Amino acid sequence: MFGLGFWEIAAIVVVAIIVFGPDRLPDLARQAAGFVKTVRRMAENAKTELTNELGDDLKDLGLDDITNLDPRKVVRETLLGGETPAKVETSASSQPAPNSYLPEGVKAPFDEEAT
Repeated sequence: MFGLGFWEIAAIVVVAIIVFGPDRLPDLARQAAGFVKTVRRMAENAKTELTNELGDDLKDLGLDDITNLDPRKVVRETLLGGETPAKVETSASSQPAPNSYLPEGVKAPFDEEAT
């Protein structure tokens, strides 16, 4: 959960108990749960409203469901015509050696105005 392990969550709970006390902690947990419910409801309402407003336009684009609006998926389908890219397996021997992209003695291009 959020990249936190068991010990990090346990430390947060212990600090919360020390700072807020065991008497106020249930009320704070209830308020946090209410906040999460409110945010979820707002996100669902926004999703529903967007689907209602763009319903016909989404169908014209072939996007009947708003979950199909993932930018990576749209770009992939546009560029590759709906094909999923094949995974290329590389071995350690097929990897180019570091700094071997340019011929020996050739400097990399440098734009003076860009820096």
